[in-house]
Amino acid sequence: MLTSQTDGGPAASAFWLRPEDCKVEDLARCVDRQTLPADYPLAAKIEGQVPVYDCERVRALLAAGTPGATSPAIAALLAEWGRALLDGPGLVVLHQASDDMDAIDALTREFQAIIEEQHASGKAGGDHFAKPGANDRIWNVQQKVCLRAPRAFARYYGNPILGLICRAWLGPAYQMTAQVNVVNPGGAAQSPHRDFHLGFMSLQSAAAFPAHVHRMSAALTLQGAMAHCDMPVETGPTLYLPYSQTYPAGFLAYHLPAFRNYFEANKVQLPLKKGDAVFFNPALFHAAGHNRSRDVHRIANLIQVSSAFGRAMETLDRKAMCGALYPALLAMRAEDELTEAQLRDAVAACAEGYAFPSNLDRDQPIGGMAPRTQQELMLEALAGAWPEQRFHDALDDKAWRQLG
Repeated sequence: MLTSQTDGGPAASAFWLRPEDCKVEDLARCVDRQTLPADYPLAAKIEGQVPVYDCERVRALLAAGTPGATSPAIAALLAEWGRALLDGPGLVVLHQASDDMDAIDALTREFQAIIEEQHASGKAGGDHFAKPGANDRIWNVQQKVCLRAPRAFARYYGNPILGLICRAWLGPAYQMTAQVNVVNPGGAAQSPHRDFHLGFMSLQSAAAFPAHVHRMSAALTLQGAMAHCDMPVETGPTLYLPYSQTYPAGFLAYHLPAFRNYFEANKVQLPLKKGDAVFFNPALFHAAGHNRSRDVHRIANLIQVSSAFGRAMETLDRKAMCGALYPALLAMRAEDELTEAQLRDAVAACAEGYAFPSNLDRDQPIGGMAPRTQQELMLEALAGAWPEQRFHDALDDKAWRQLG
């Protein structure tokens, strides 16, 4: 006999995570740990439970090795970083991750120019976890800067420290994206959360994924931020809850008030200098802080790196498939040839069920954490018996919004 997600039998409780099973005391047990210097021998210091690394030393290790090869010293460093992200405190601070201040300043000027252009156009940058328009956000800044300032892009990202931390968590062939966030004076803190993929879903949507997907999700991306200005505590650098990535139900729990209160009572906050970077497991509870300064516009390049393996084997034109399938489903539904469950499964085999990747300049996360999916669009059209042309127009609009 099959046990459903809601039947509550032993098999179900082991396979599914449920909001009602989330207990703050379980999270507290996960985070009740001390970060010991002996566990991170290559770190310069431990601050607020977080290993801090001197990247001048890392650059010296790179210079001492054979070009194009990974030396034993670098392999040990990558393993140390990977362990810290996996089941250690969940984050590392990289002091002087960039030693090229001219390269940082060049990209900062590009960021400021793009923000000015956005203001002139009347655009407001939405935010997944903060009030839209309160701060300045540049979506897909990776592509924008590469196209408008390729030499500055090359100097900035031609940084071996960035490559090393990406390889430590994801291995080679990773895919890098970035968004700029400027928290202006008075800008309020974000609500605590986890990140992409499951972190950008509602509580109900995340609960629909089995427990092993919750474990897997964090291994698919690496989150980071490069400081483009000095960030003393009063400017609100990011808040973290070390070791919280080890709590299995965290993608559900962060939505719950009791867990947000626990975060507020136990968070740590580390100041950063211009050129410093922090990288963390996306399952770590974190939130951008409140900028209480009078005149510092806290600017960071938020770097999100994805695994090479987050892709399908074949390339499908799902828009064309949806256009071809829709009239058949519409007729079969009208003729009671398919049940509603069969119809949903047919749509799932055809249409894209995930909102990302998308062009977030056009698909702003305003009013929710993700735009509508192709599947949701198709099901809405079928439920409303839209004429074919209306559905095709909606597909075209959806495709335009997702274009880079």
